[in-house]
Amino acid sequence: MKDSKVQSAISHWAPRFVSNGVLLADFEEVTASLERWEDWCAAWSKRAAMHEALGRESLSQKYLLTAGEHLVRAAIYYHFAKFVFVQDPAQMKAAHMKAVALYKEALPFVRPPGEYVEIPFEGKKLKGVLRGKGPVLVMAPGLDSTKEEIHAYEEPFLARGIAVLAIDGPGQGEAEYEIPICGDYERAGRAVVDWIQTRPDLDKEKIAIWGVSLGGYYAPRAAAYEKRFKACIALSGPYDWALIWDALPDLTRDTFRVRSHSKTEADAKASAAKLTLRDAAKNITCPLFIVAGRQDRLVPASHAEMLAKAASGPVELLMVEDGGHNANNRPYRYRSRTADWLAGQFGLPKQ
Repeated sequence: MKDSKVQSAISHWAPRFVSNGVLLADFEEVTASLERWEDWCAAWSKRAAMHEALGRESLSQKYLLTAGEHLVRAAIYYHFAKFVFVQDPAQMKAAHMKAVALYKEALPFVRPPGEYVEIPFEGKKLKGVLRGKGPVLVMAPGLDSTKEEIHAYEEPFLARGIAVLAIDGPGQGEAEYEIPICGDYERAGRAVVDWIQTRPDLDKEKIAIWGVSLGGYYAPRAAAYEKRFKACIALSGPYDWALIWDALPDLTRDTFRVRSHSKTEADAKASAAKLTLRDAAKNITCPLFIVAGRQDRLVPASHAEMLAKAASGPVELLMVEDGGHNANNRPYRYRSRTADWLAGQFGLPKQ
């Protein structure tokens, strides 16, 4: 008998894993082997190591493109080994550092190649991955995602001539150990845009921001106050995190507690109340594209509708009627469409 956390993981996360780079057979085999949540990180790390070995073999044979594909997949598997495994910080961080190292190793071999970058932020550094040149889309992960998981989301934008800068913001990925989650994500947005201004290979007049899940809150929050963002895409983000706090899965609340650096769940709930667009949304004047799944069990679709109603600029709301959280079960409904939309906002030719 599988414990409730493993059962919840299987029922909630299959579409996300598969749409973001995990092979269906691997998902089925790894989760079928698990009965206890305590074994989750080790099981996924073992499967990740298998893909890493394939990458090493390809590297030894000088098949660099193939090596990159295997190493990216291994990195994503290590990410999913750690992503909400907060009850064992040492094991979680070990898997995380493998994900970071393997993805970084793969960057020269992916197309277009990537560059690991460090962005100054309030005396510390935010880590990111830049791919492409020209108009640029800043991509913000969610509560339990990282810049490495964003890989699959990047592809349609890159194919349309838009550079992508996937970042680990406050409380995310490599930043989560030193910098807590912040409701005022515009602080991170401002630092990232300042950094973009220093890059001669990026178009300083064509900068947009994208966010997924809790990142779907972070992106419009940043766009509300950082006016150098000329467009925004928000996927399944909460309008007001406190409204859904009590209904969130235990793993999600515990992950927020850890990444907000809260000592207790009560402290975490108080911190969660700071993540709201109630006063910010009216300041969003740039074009805004919102995606939500009507069947979302984590962030109700009504939050997307509240954001669409409150924003002051032009808004397009795509409600995927049969979609779950982030519409991960229907990625074909919106991933290419949002990329086409952004290319239009940037004045790029149709392809």
